[in-house]
Amino acid sequence: MSIYSATLPVLDRNLALEVVRVTESSALAAARQTGRGDERAADQAACSAMRHALNGLAMDGVIVNGEGDDASQPLHTGEKVGTGKGPKVDIVLTALEGRSICARGAHNALSVVAMTEEGSFLKVPQQSYMEKIVVGAGLPAGLLDLDSTPEENLSRLAEAKGLTISELTVSVLDRPRHGELIERLYAAGVRVTLFDDGDVSGALAAGLPDSGVDVYMGSGGAAQGVLAAAGLKCLGAQMQCRLLCRSEQDHAAARRVGIADTRRKWNIEDMVRGEVMFAATGITDGHVLKGARLLPGNRAESHSLVMRSATGTIRHLSVQHDLSRSHLPA
Repeated sequence: MSIYSATLPVLDRNLALEVVRVTESSALAAARQTGRGDERAADQAACSAMRHALNGLAMDGVIVNGEGDDASQPLHTGEKVGTGKGPKVDIVLTALEGRSICARGAHNALSVVAMTEEGSFLKVPQQSYMEKIVVGAGLPAGLLDLDSTPEENLSRLAEAKGLTISELTVSVLDRPRHGELIERLYAAGVRVTLFDDGDVSGALAAGLPDSGVDVYMGSGGAAQGVLAAAGLKCLGAQMQCRLLCRSEQDHAAARRVGIADTRRKWNIEDMVRGEVMFAATGITDGHVLKGARLLPGNRAESHSLVMRSATGTIRHLSVQHDLSRSHLPA
């Protein structure tokens, strides 16, 4: 039986609101390293703050897609977090999406956590990649397909939205591997928004109705794909993903986490089977959220997105923090 049908809904609701305090904590810790040129310091600060905050939550949690497989690393896959008392939950997270972004003071760095009932997240190999395509809510099911050409997908999307292809905007990670895709998109006449980094934020932008992004295309981290799927489920969006396995080592890594068919295409329900709670806090300004601000007088400001798939609730929180009186990083 699902923990959400077996336990009080108030617990679910309260835990969802507690999750945003986790991303606030890690975002504000990372914000102290923004623009300082040290990726490692920013990542360590965010991970340490997030781990501390997670361990304060009343839950019996385990990280199923974390910051790596090294057991000595904070927030590693398989690490148990929480007080050990409360619902059993699985967690996917990234304490700092966009380490280089944060270090350079560039756009789209985020801190993100998603939780669901035990056994509901797709487990993927660490350091693996996925092909991904994302569109927002209110469109025909199965509209886009990874086996179709970019041009075919754009044509179907434009028709479904009652637009011309030239009116569509596509978000793509700015990577050499996407060079051919980007050129084909330009040739098709669409607008292209390039992200320096931030695979989760790029995918989320396609699911948010007011972002100005119609579709996300390309490849990125598999763990980030599952994390994005959690947020997109709350938004009622569509996503299709497929592992990119380029070697026998990649196929072996997939088999070790229980994936037998490495060419299978997954949708959101395949990747996030249970109800999900999702929170993201901006570290630097981006398409999804404003960044955290450290203010005079030991104060700070954060901007977060908090969502629950069970209710479809979407909350945008702008919070003022008095760091001298809180558990957040001072």
